[in-house]
Amino acid sequence: QTRSLLGVFEEDAAAISNYINQLFQAMHRIYDAQNELSAATHLTSKLLKEYEKQRFPLGGDDEVMTSTLQQFAKVIDELSSCHAVLSTQLADAMMFPITQFKERDLKEILTLKEVFQISSNDHDAAITRYSRLSKRRENEKIKAEVTEDVYTSRKKQHQTMMHYFCALNTLQYKKKIALLEPLLGYMQAQISFFKMGSENLTEQLEEFLTNIGTSVQNVRREMDCEVENMQQTIEDLEVASDPLYLPDPDPTKFPVHRNLTRKAGYLNARNKTGLVSSSWERQFYFTQGGNLMSQARGDVAGGLVMDIDNCSVMAVDCEDRRYCFQITSFDGKKSSILQAESKKDYEEWICTINNISKQIYLSENPEEIAARVNQSALEAVTPSPSFQQRHESMRPAVSTGSLGSDSAALSALSLDSLVAPDTPIQFDIISPVSEDLPGQAKSSGQSGRRTNPFGESGGSKSETEDSILHQLFIVRFLGSMEVKSDESPDVVYETMRQILAARAIHNVFRMTESHLLVTCDCLKLIDPQTQVTRLRFPLPNVVLYATHQENKRLFGFVLRTSGGRAESHQTAICYIFESNNEGEKV
Repeated sequence: QTRSLLGVFEEDAAAISNYINQLFQAMHRIYDAQNELSAATHLTSKLLKEYEKQRFPLGGDDEVMTSTLQQFAKVIDELSSCHAVLSTQLADAMMFPITQFKERDLKEILTLKEVFQISSNDHDAAITRYSRLSKRRENEKIKAEVTEDVYTSRKKQHQTMMHYFCALNTLQYKKKIALLEPLLGYMQAQISFFKMGSENLTEQLEEFLTNIGTSVQNVRREMDCEVENMQQTIEDLEVASDPLYLPDPDPTKFPVHRNLTRKAGYLNARNKTGLVSSSWERQFYFTQGGNLMSQARGDVAGGLVMDIDNCSVMAVDCEDRRYCFQITSFDGKKSSILQAESKKDYEEWICTINNISKQIYLSENPEEIAARVNQSALEAVTPSPSFQQRHESMRPAVSTGSLGSDSAALSALSLDSLVAPDTPIQFDIISPVSEDLPGQAKSSGQSGRRTNPFGESGGSKSETEDSILHQLFIVRFLGSMEVKSDESPDVVYETMRQILAARAIHNVFRMTESHLLVTCDCLKLIDPQTQVTRLRFPLPNVVLYATHQENKRLFGFVLRTSGGRAESHQTAICYIFESNNEGEKV
């Protein structure tokens, strides 16, 4: 009966130990959380105090926000002190009692249980040895030892059992104390904490919190209004920008702006990596005054690519790439090949750089002047319905006006007297192998021959060997057309105007680069790659030469040749070139 009842008590002690362990863990979590809350509250107060030392790029000096956060920091600092006091009280009044019960009383029960089990086993062993004593007379000494062993083990078992049973009975009372005392300490600590909090939360603080709450609601309303406006803007932009998502938008919906003097956007730049190999790098390019700048992603500022004042720009063919154009500096020493994303960008970049190269950006209304220049170019190649009336109105000026100056002569001269109406313009140099160009004699024997720019070497003596002057220039052929007069430089100026205007209107940006060799006998256009003579102009046939009055890179000359529209009389053809600012020198 005793051992059966002992089993019930031991089962109850094990249940108490299991439950107390769980309760201890829960209370320890409360204690840890309170310590963490105390430390976090203190850290929050510290960070709020350091707000005024922060430097926010978009924040600026907000004194109202700083003072508000300082007030919050003061209150939270007081709350942090209250939390620290609560942590101490929880440690003393809640954790200490339950820890004592767990570490002292429950461990004592386990220890006594082990000692009782050992003494019980010792007693059973002593009884077993005593039961084995024989009926015969044995050694009295052995019998006395076994008897003494039984006595000692029985006494030890009885004493241990009494202490063990006493501890099991006492555990029922200690269990109640261990459960109620920590809870009592927890509640008293919380009450004390709330009392301290109520003392700190005065009416003045409640009014402050009410004002802050009102301010937060106002900011939220402003934010909701701003978000609504931004959402509407996003929707509008999405609808308006949908066609722009295409890499090459429809030119009918998005026309090319030819009057720009500033432009920015992404371009691919070709970088040579070897003799025949190259790589393309995408960068952001923008114009700044007369400079072309580029900026790689992550760079703080852009870097200078080249000075585009008086530069030249032309479309080029680049392997398998579309929309490529080349910019060459005014001295010809530096050039860059760039690729635009779309045809619209491609044409706008070329027009913009052309406008900048003419230094239109230095004027007060650059886009207006660019528009006027482009309109003048448009009118130069667009037949005007009032041309006949204009022609008639000029006649009195011819009969009565003074022709003493070039300007008066130009104003009295109609376009018909300079350039034949509907005259075709040739933009490319036709190879002499495929077509005989005007001014190129068949008997000269120069077509298709490789030419040394500084004198040919060979068995036959050429005219360049007798020439005193050998001067080479880099030029780009803009175009040529037949003219009706070769007596005034105005013919060259008018031809320049019409060719440049025709290029702008028909989007002809490609130019053929050649070497112009000037000698005492002739002018030669030589292919820079193959050294083959493309065209040869005998000097006696060059009857007129002129450089543009403002843009010294442009020059032209009139070549008088036999043949043309009527074989019976000579024709005059004006050739226009662009040089690297060397028109006067040519």
